[in-house]
Amino acid sequence: MSKTTLPPFPSVLKQLAALGERLRLARLRRKITAELFSERMGVSRETLRRMENGEPTIAVGTYMRALRVLGLDGDIDKLARDDELGRKLQDLALPQAQRRRRAPKSPTSDGPTKPTRV
Repeated sequence: MSKTTLPPFPSVLKQLAALGERLRLARLRRKITAELFSERMGVSRETLRRMENGEPTIAVGTYMRALRVLGLDGDIDKLARDDELGRKLQDLALPQAQRRRRAPKSPTSDGPTKPTRV
């Protein structure tokens, strides 16, 4: 059976390209060469090039190794931490308290009063 891969959404391609660029800049700020960085990550220079270009076929584990080498691996814990939409959907599914409107009781009567005719 052949494996079918769906093309990524255009917005995902932009996000991956931006992530790759941020990782490249982080590497350059630390004055780490591409050769040394790929060696520390345990990947080929070609894989590093593809990652820094934001190719969608790069495995998440490769990104994790890059973050680890750069000392940024704690940033991965921030992903999807605050699921605001999920909480709102969950709150909508909670049972709603039913509000009952009752006629206010008068302090002098024991029950509802009947209207008097004039």
